[in-house]
Amino acid sequence: MIIQCNFCNGKCVKNGFQSNGNQRYKCCVCQKRQQIDYIYNAYKRVTNENIIQLTKEGLGIRSTARILKISATTLLKRIISIARNIAKPINSRGKTYEVDELCTYIRHKRNLIWLVYALEKDSRTVVSFNVGKRTNKTLSHVLETLKLSEAKKIFTDRLKNYRYLINEKMHSVKRFGTNHIERKNLTLRTHLKRLNRRTICFSRSLAVFNAILKIYFWI
Repeated sequence: MIIQCNFCNGKCVKNGFQSNGNQRYKCCVCQKRQQIDYIYNAYKRVTNENIIQLTKEGLGIRSTARILKISATTLLKRIISIARNIAKPINSRGKTYEVDELCTYIRHKRNLIWLVYALEKDSRTVVSFNVGKRTNKTLSHVLETLKLSEAKKIFTDRLKNYRYLINEKMHSVKRFGTNHIERKNLTLRTHLKRLNRRTICFSRSLAVFNAILKIYFWI
C-alpha cells in the first residue's frame, strides 16, 4: 500500500514507531514524519475542514472546541494558521461597489472598533475589508483597493470622511445605494456569534477576529 504525505502528497516510507506503538512514516519529498491514524483529533486530516465549516456557521471558539474535542488554544492557533494561507481575491476592473462600516468591540464594550468592507454590487462578494477605528486611515485601506481596480462607482452612506477620500465623479450617496451591503451587515450579525447584538459572546483578540472574517468572506 502506498502512503501519501499529508503535507505534499509525496510518497511515504516506514520510519520506526511512535512512543504509543503506532507506525510512523517519513515523506521522501518534504522529509516530514507522520502517522496514518492519530489519537488526538487536532492532527486528523478533516479537522481544518471542520473548523472552517463550524466557523462559517457562527459557532464560537469554545463551542467549536467542544464539538471537535480539541483544546481552545489549539483551535485558535489553527484558525490563525488557516487564515494566513487565504489569498485575497483579485478584483475585476470597472466594477461598482458598496462600502459600509459595522461597529463591534474587542475585549470590552468601551473598546469600540469598526469593520469596514467593500461589496461588489453584482456578485455580492466581499473584495476587501479592514478592522480599526473609524478614521480615514482605516477607510483608506479598503478604498485604495477599489481605486487600484479602477472602480466605476462607489456607493457609501453619508459619513463625511468618504467625501475627502473618494473622487467626486466616482462617489455616490443616494437612497437604496447601499441596500445590499446593509443586508450583508444583518447577515454577518446573524451568522457570526461574536457580532450578535445583546450577547455575552465577543472577540478577545483582534488577530483572531481578522482570521475569522477572512475565513467567512473568502472560503
